[in-house]
Amino acid sequence: MEMTALFLSRIQFAFTITFHIIFPSFTIGLAAWLTVLETLHLRTGSPVYRGIFEFWLKIFGVAFGLGVVSGIVMAFQFGTNWSELSKMSGPIQGPLLMYETFTAFMLEASFFGVLIFGRSRVPPWFYLFSTAMVALGTTFSAFWIMVNNSWMQVPTGYVMEKGMFVPNDWTKIILNPVVWSPFPHMLLASYLTGAFCVAATGAWYLLRKVYHAEARIMLRMGIGLAAVLMPIQLVFGHLSGGYVNTYQPAKMAAIEGRWNDEKPASEVLFAWPDVANRRNLFEIKLPPPFGSLIGADSLTAGETGLNSIAPENRPPVLIPFFSFRIMVACGLVMLGLAWLGSYLSFKHRLAYNRPMLWLTFLSFPLPFIAIITGWFTAEVGRQPWVVYGVLRTADAVTPFLTTRQATISLVIFCAVYAFIFLFGTFYIYRLIRNGPARKPFEIPHLVVPNRPMSLADEEQIREPSYVIGGE
Repeated sequence: MEMTALFLSRIQFAFTITFHIIFPSFTIGLAAWLTVLETLHLRTGSPVYRGIFEFWLKIFGVAFGLGVVSGIVMAFQFGTNWSELSKMSGPIQGPLLMYETFTAFMLEASFFGVLIFGRSRVPPWFYLFSTAMVALGTTFSAFWIMVNNSWMQVPTGYVMEKGMFVPNDWTKIILNPVVWSPFPHMLLASYLTGAFCVAATGAWYLLRKVYHAEARIMLRMGIGLAAVLMPIQLVFGHLSGGYVNTYQPAKMAAIEGRWNDEKPASEVLFAWPDVANRRNLFEIKLPPPFGSLIGADSLTAGETGLNSIAPENRPPVLIPFFSFRIMVACGLVMLGLAWLGSYLSFKHRLAYNRPMLWLTFLSFPLPFIAIITGWFTAEVGRQPWVVYGVLRTADAVTPFLTTRQATISLVIFCAVYAFIFLFGTFYIYRLIRNGPARKPFEIPHLVVPNRPMSLADEEQIREPSYVIGGE
């Protein structure tokens, strides 16, 4: 494939968004988990919940910082690589990103400081309130991003003036009916990510025979939450497929590997799409009307095939086709693990079943893989449009961007993000390996937010049991 500025810019954005989404999806779920832990601590007074809270708060802080840094750097590309998109959609996307700043970042930044420095300085009820506000801030962030993306998927509430998308009805933009399935779908995916990471950590500790009390709570609560949320997630996944079937038939045809119109339609479970000859190899499918039932909730509905779509408007087929199936496979595996784990937990056998503990521990990448492949399905399947049906990706790239410039920026982005990822991942691994402190971590009285290095001074005179990550 020819290395053009357009192609390299697409690769760069795909790389950075894939990297960035790892951290928000983790912290959104983790923020909700922290709120639950703090609530349980206040209700029961158990120091175990307090210790687990302090442990995961440190991990949340690192992951939150990595998400902010990678997100800010990622946003630079709108000006450097996609200036035409910024110019044309700025009147809509600019305010939406501003709303995220004023709602999400304000809550997160303000109350996260309370979580770090305010345990001994504010009443317990206000500390719990601050934890909930951080969780609410992460939810607002997800909402505004999904509103922005949903408008790009199904643009509405605008008029064209001087070559720009100018909003004429913010109600249609913000309350776009399309957003009410992808937003819960993404939010639940984040909660499931947090649940499986927590459960995997608990399983790892039990396999190592350390932190038994904390590990049992992590394992039981993580698996239990996943068992409840996974069926709901499948429902919202189906609803998201419904809007794709209605508004983006080309994307649906690529996802399904459907080349010809069918009424009623069959359902391709697995195949290898032969794009050159417009057919499927090694095809395994369900007969009609399963395709119509899954795509349109109807036994007789017709489904569009790729051959009915103009070649210049067809999306790539291989990536949406396989990424969708990987996402679904991860979801089904997580559902099976969550339900089996919940059954063993109910029978009080989960903590002693080493095969199940290993499966739970090894499951932690599954929600991340499902989220990444889900985004690949949505975004690659939208091609060749960046704003569906009205602005092509080729017309959104910076017109004077050269291949050399795009190559240099791609290399720099890859190097910077690789360094951040390796450093952040290693540091989080060290925190998890050290485990929960046996004594809840307290910020010393003399430590103040505007003198962060005072924490290091205080650490030198504290006993080892108080040190962050110590046993």
